[in-house]
Amino acid sequence: MTSDRNRLKDPGVLVHVGCAGWSVPGAMHDRFPAAGSHLERYAAVLPAVEINTSFYRPHRAATYARWRDSVPEAFRFSAKLPKAITHEARLHGVEEALEKFIGEVSHLERKLGCLLVQLPPSLRFDATTALRFFVHLRALTQVPVVCEPRHLTWFTPAAAGMLAGMGVGYVDADPSIAPVPEEAEGAGVLYLRMHGSPVIYHSKYPEEAIAAMQARIESSIDAGRHAWCIFDNTASGEAVPDALSLLARLHALQAAA
Repeated sequence: MTSDRNRLKDPGVLVHVGCAGWSVPGAMHDRFPAAGSHLERYAAVLPAVEINTSFYRPHRAATYARWRDSVPEAFRFSAKLPKAITHEARLHGVEEALEKFIGEVSHLERKLGCLLVQLPPSLRFDATTALRFFVHLRALTQVPVVCEPRHLTWFTPAAAGMLAGMGVGYVDADPSIAPVPEEAEGAGVLYLRMHGSPVIYHSKYPEEAIAAMQARIESSIDAGRHAWCIFDNTASGEAVPDALSLLARLHALQAAA
């Protein structure tokens, strides 16, 4: 065991494992407390969650504040930007909408750990539009930002260099349309987003895949990077058991460090 593994015990280098949403499948209820809201029960066991509902509709500042106060101090939220910004406006003329969203989600305060910018599959990389958007986003918040592009034109040195210059990391998604460019490897955060494979949103990940995720996270820790792993294979209830499996592996590593 290398000394770098002790970074797992260093609160300055954190690992965030969770699911897209905090629903707990019925078959897993015995692993969670019986009392409390859905979020409170989830947060008693898992250390992070990705808020996907923010993609579909706005939430009041008071709602974010309530969520903030419902979870332990070390718990962290990732929040997905609204589709009105990313998919409908396609990053054009979104300054007012972006400011409104950041104003709302900022009520998570210190428990807001990341912002997710997922782009539509048809959105090609346009340097002028992308730079304008990310410059404005970065002026509004210092929270870590990751981008999940889904058009091949974003997986180029030019796009990677622009994102790196803005301090924006790539989402390392599964299934993947292309490898994350080498130019992005220096980003300050690793963000694994596991949608389920071979059947997207449904398939459970085998143990060898979970082990590979663990190895990626260990490597990120050794490099001093924050690491996220979010399971989005929620449709058949596989996200929670997969997250618990990965978390158990990481806890075993921490115990041995």
